[in-house]
Amino acid sequence: MNESTPPPVIMPGGNAIQPRFVLWCITIVAVGLSLFQLYSAGIQPLGLFYQRSIHLALIMLLAFLMFPAFGPNRKRGVLGWGIDLIFFAGALITGGYLVFNLDAIFSRAGFWNETDILVACIATVTVLEASRRAVGFGMTVIGLLAIIYAFAGPRGELPWLGEWMPGIMEHRGYSLDRVAGQLYLGQEGIFGLPLGVAATYIFIFVLFGAFLESTGAGKFFIDMAYAATGRQRGGPAKAAVLASAGMGSISGSAIANVVTTGAFTIPLMKKLGYQPKQAGGIEAAASTGGQIMPPLMGAGAFLIAEYTNTPYLEIVKISILPAIMYFATVYLFVHIIALKQGMQGMAKSELPQMRQVMKDGWHFLLPLAVLVWLLAMSMSPMRVGYYAVVTMVIVAVMRYALWYFFVAPKQGQPVTVERTKSVIWAGLVKLVQGLELGARNAVAVSMACAVAGIIVGVVGLTGLGLKFSSMMLAFSGGNLVLALLMVLLASLILGMGLPVTASYIVLIVLVGPALTAEFGVPLLIAHLVVFWYSQDSNVTPPIALAGFAGAAIAGSKPMETGFQAWKFAKGLYLIPLFMVFNPEIIIGGPVLVVAWNAVIALLALCAFAASLEGYLFTRMSWLPRLAIGGAIFGVFYPNLWTEIAGVVVMIVIIAANWQASKREATPVTG
Repeated sequence: MNESTPPPVIMPGGNAIQPRFVLWCITIVAVGLSLFQLYSAGIQPLGLFYQRSIHLALIMLLAFLMFPAFGPNRKRGVLGWGIDLIFFAGALITGGYLVFNLDAIFSRAGFWNETDILVACIATVTVLEASRRAVGFGMTVIGLLAIIYAFAGPRGELPWLGEWMPGIMEHRGYSLDRVAGQLYLGQEGIFGLPLGVAATYIFIFVLFGAFLESTGAGKFFIDMAYAATGRQRGGPAKAAVLASAGMGSISGSAIANVVTTGAFTIPLMKKLGYQPKQAGGIEAAASTGGQIMPPLMGAGAFLIAEYTNTPYLEIVKISILPAIMYFATVYLFVHIIALKQGMQGMAKSELPQMRQVMKDGWHFLLPLAVLVWLLAMSMSPMRVGYYAVVTMVIVAVMRYALWYFFVAPKQGQPVTVERTKSVIWAGLVKLVQGLELGARNAVAVSMACAVAGIIVGVVGLTGLGLKFSSMMLAFSGGNLVLALLMVLLASLILGMGLPVTASYIVLIVLVGPALTAEFGVPLLIAHLVVFWYSQDSNVTPPIALAGFAGAAIAGSKPMETGFQAWKFAKGLYLIPLFMVFNPEIIIGGPVLVVAWNAVIALLALCAFAASLEGYLFTRMSWLPRLAIGGAIFGVFYPNLWTEIAGVVVMIVIIAANWQASKREATPVTG
């Protein structure tokens, strides 16, 4: 460790033209929000509505400060400030009204007065505007359409619109009082389960990730990945896969993961011989997998745990094998391309040494170990997150103190009063940076969850979920594969305008009942399938957001990079299918059955990657590639003899390919 100036922490929110006093306001609100969350997580837990209302008010204040009304690249001006002041007031009213009137509101229990309805309308408009700025138009438009749909019916505010609804979409329609009360004053609207999870579990773990990020954990994971794989064929690409697996779970965002790790890995991949589009696509696919990688899994694990009433630790445990399958697939694609193009690894002198990497960054593993240990002790995830953050801070302070008092003097940097003051000040600045970064990173997720609450509230009010289930059953004809294909297409369309968390919430509310009740998919597997499919918009053209971020770093064409990411991330589509037809790998069963399914799944994914690339040990002709495709279908089919037949075909083809490579490598003598 040295005393050099650390790289600047990248803060989301477009601060390029923000006045200095606005930046100070952002810091004050963000730090205040993070301290409030730490207090309520580890010192004094608050009631459900108190926690969520204060959290939402502070999040919206932060959103309006970070994102000006007319976009991040334009100054606010008099009009912009006027609009912002109105919405600042709206944010304070949204949270403050519930905090100061909660008992009275509960006592009215459905018989709302005019003030309740007025504040509910203010809150709904404020939430939608904050979402527009922090998340984008897509989320806001879907929230507005949901509200309009609630009004469309004979007894609603828009009876004429109800006449245009298809028969299956018809409903009675609801008044302004009924809709406003449902969205603001009930437990199924804005302050429903999605925001509840965001205000408790998600925020505290986002804060934990921010502290890891701001103290240099990103570089530690990248260096460790390079030390482990750098000398292998395609080493930088394999390092990208491993580093993204580590960082993705912590960062909570595939795009942030691409930008963080891709800045190091993509240039080295290009230098080694990967095409720019391949380098960007590999990084995008690996970064997207970070969202399904335990122990944090972005925000998904917490939401799945709450919706299915399953302990968080159980979600983590059952997600390990599918995550390994996904990264094994991406890793194999990388290896095959390296073999195909005759690439070599990096020189030993160009790589960090594992011993030195662990010596410099072992302290980053301690908070993760504490996190896993406390989860295993069945402690509340919110309290676990609190102790993980505290451990991260304590370890960082102790690590630096040991260097400052024992190592630095030996290097000619004696301990003095002035240097001690400087070090303490630098530490406080780093602490504030971590608190601020955590709050900033949570804005988009919390706002997406708040608007998702509006959608969930309308679905519950109108019975849209059951209607959607009926449509799904009718269109699929009762065929489960077609139903899953519809879920996949719906997730892709939603993902073009919604972040992953919001896409998962909306989809599971709409299609979850059909998958479980009509098609018999176990509840936990249905949620995992929808969550996995909700990731696909990151890597699937035409809106492959992670792929486009990778293209920007690689200097390649966005659409070409998106198609490469789509190819490398095929496990995202196949593994959920395997979960559905072989549920033992998720819900458990006899050890031999689980082991058999795990082995054949990995074999099928390996064969699939080889078939798609037309190469494994050597080139493959079209006939074995087609045979492998049929064998994969056999492995996925839930029948033992069909599975065995598929496995035999794949083993024979892989063995034949290996023998062919041996013959090619044997010199001809005469």
